[in-house]
Amino acid sequence: MKKVPLLARIIIAIILGILIGSFSPEGLIELFATFTGLFGNFLSFIIPLIILGFIAPGIGSIGRGAGKMLGLTTGLAYTSTVAAGLLAFVVAGTLYPLMLQGQTASQLENPEESLVEAAFSVDMPPVIDVMGALILAFVIGLGISRLKSDALLNVMDEFRSIIQMVIEKVIIPLLPFHIFGIFANMTYAGQVQTILNVFWKVFIMIILLHFVYLAAVYTLAGSLHKMNPVQMLRTMLPAYFTALGTQSSAATIPVTLDRVKRVGVRERVADFGIPLLANVHLAGSTITITSCAMAVMYLQGQTAGFGSVAPFILMLGVTMIAAPGVPGGAVMAALGLLESMLGFGPAMTSLMIALYLAQDSFGTATNVTGDGALTTIANRFSK
Repeated sequence: MKKVPLLARIIIAIILGILIGSFSPEGLIELFATFTGLFGNFLSFIIPLIILGFIAPGIGSIGRGAGKMLGLTTGLAYTSTVAAGLLAFVVAGTLYPLMLQGQTASQLENPEESLVEAAFSVDMPPVIDVMGALILAFVIGLGISRLKSDALLNVMDEFRSIIQMVIEKVIIPLLPFHIFGIFANMTYAGQVQTILNVFWKVFIMIILLHFVYLAAVYTLAGSLHKMNPVQMLRTMLPAYFTALGTQSSAATIPVTLDRVKRVGVRERVADFGIPLLANVHLAGSTITITSCAMAVMYLQGQTAGFGSVAPFILMLGVTMIAAPGVPGGAVMAALGLLESMLGFGPAMTSLMIALYLAQDSFGTATNVTGDGALTTIANRFSK
């Protein structure tokens, strides 16, 4: 099985999950759900350690330029996220009056409630949460670069080697089985099909916007490095399909790291940039949330002007930092903004969750693939 490329294994897992989920009995789906639940809990445990293990030595090894590298990468991430949201606003505002004419919103249940639950669960609480790991990694990394502490840098390098071994020996081999279980459960529950039957036009527009965004950002990255953007995107495909299955930017970090290095990004820049961007860059999710929010408002007879949506997008770029690592986390992190800034009520919130979660994987896949382009751009401007 190791001889089969990771991309092929992921695609096979998705296809088999959809096929087997369409006719399997509930007991078998429950078995799959149990495995995905256990593996998902392990991912939740290991993700903060991946962030700490890669970002801290990454910042420390960069040296005096660490602060500038941090500012450059986060600035690129925020600019990309806001630009993606504004793109979605302009396109949705132009097309929705034509696409959704004569349609009304029907209240849909949260699709997560229809999934088959695991037979049992084992709690694996992380030793530190994602934000805590991110902040601690910054503190340790900047401290190493400032104090030029070789001893602490060696400790963090060895810790990174341990995490890398866990990724290579445990996470990557089991990832296709995890993706298979997720798609089998989703297909059995029929959640995606039900919502797509009603809102397929919106979803097609969102996915096309994802492709437009990726084409733009890779064209920019390719022009800066004098590389073929199509070839760069082709190299990043395993990361795209991994995120499509896991629905988590953080869970896809190991694959994204590998593909970015294959594109030609220096190892130190990749080890620093990818774990960071997985937690601060959610351009694809922002496109999805903005488009879905405007669709819900339009179907409810409400207007979505630039004056109300633009501040929402600017705040969304900051709020999204709390989202990575959890499937569907982006919309959960955005609920407070939807209610406070766009006036969403309980029915609109329920519909928004249903719309978003039905295609969350495509937004996540765009997030991680965009991370590769931004890391390439950062690599161009770093010494």
